[in-house]
Amino acid sequence: MIAQPPLGMLAELTHRCPLHCPYCSNPIELVTRENEMSTDEWLSVIDQARELGVLQVHMSGGEPLARQDLPVLVERASDLGCYVNLVTSGLGLTEERLADLVERGLAHVQLSVQGADAEMANRIAGVKAHNHKLAAARAVKKLEMPLTVNVVLHRANHHQVGDLIALAEEMGADRLELANTQYYGWGLRNRAALMPTTEQLTEAEPIVRAATERLRGTMQIVYVVADYYERYPKPCMYGWGSRQLTVAPNGDVLPCPAASSITTLKLDNVRSQSLEEIWYRSDAFNAYRGDHWMPDPCKSCSRKAIDFGGCRCQAFLLTGDAAATDPVCSMSPDRGIIDTILAGTPSEPPEFVMRKNTIKVV
Repeated sequence: MIAQPPLGMLAELTHRCPLHCPYCSNPIELVTRENEMSTDEWLSVIDQARELGVLQVHMSGGEPLARQDLPVLVERASDLGCYVNLVTSGLGLTEERLADLVERGLAHVQLSVQGADAEMANRIAGVKAHNHKLAAARAVKKLEMPLTVNVVLHRANHHQVGDLIALAEEMGADRLELANTQYYGWGLRNRAALMPTTEQLTEAEPIVRAATERLRGTMQIVYVVADYYERYPKPCMYGWGSRQLTVAPNGDVLPCPAASSITTLKLDNVRSQSLEEIWYRSDAFNAYRGDHWMPDPCKSCSRKAIDFGGCRCQAFLLTGDAAATDPVCSMSPDRGIIDTILAGTPSEPPEFVMRKNTIKVV
């Protein structure tokens, strides 16, 4: 398969983060501050990404506001004609800092919310963050900036779906992402505590559907299903190495944000190779492009151009083989793994094991 130029780049500027979310999908072993790329290295990455064809740069982490050079990076990406999105917890996003970023070309803010009320949200975040998030949302709307609110749904907050939609309306969100947990990194470690119940999913669906219709044209609602309960897997990333790339804080370049979970995959680093060479010619990006790698039942399935065999990271974490059909699929020979997990979901979930961020945010 001949790859097309990427449309977007997720720039994970740092793994430093003030939150301790139990669903965090970042790697268990985080990149330390001393191993983060320098300002000049990130500027080079941004230059290379634009030359490669990238039009959207999503500056994320961890918490990207922990990088003191964030304004410089935003300005470079904007000056090159990229649409620049800040993916943030909101902690540290003051009106003054935001105004500076907007002046330098920031076009959009994506703000995470952990719960519909302070008690729930702070418990999940592991710190008293909720009121800071509300203040950050007010700052965004004061500057008339587009705002996306992102909520990771799970066992503890799924019953708050209606209230979370109402909160997003109050915050002035233009877009609301209600994304059921994906089980990578710390999220996989907490799967038993995070897995929603069938009853929660059944109750949430009509609430989300009704709100989507009511708010059409006012606030877009994107509902990412809990795929363990689905018949077919999601079309992860629109296909491996198809539209997006991720650059980790240390310069590793990934076909998807969770690709480091595939321990058999050799990742290339932009400190030693060009972004263009990695995108077009690296083993990691070409490993699961197209359908040449697919085993049956994917190989002969009419859905292979729809869901691309599902998630490679999920396949690896559940079966040990990244080329296997995603076990979520009802036609997968490994679907029994998912059924066993669902059958073993405890009626009383265990306590969260909170993300231990040993990397200090300065």
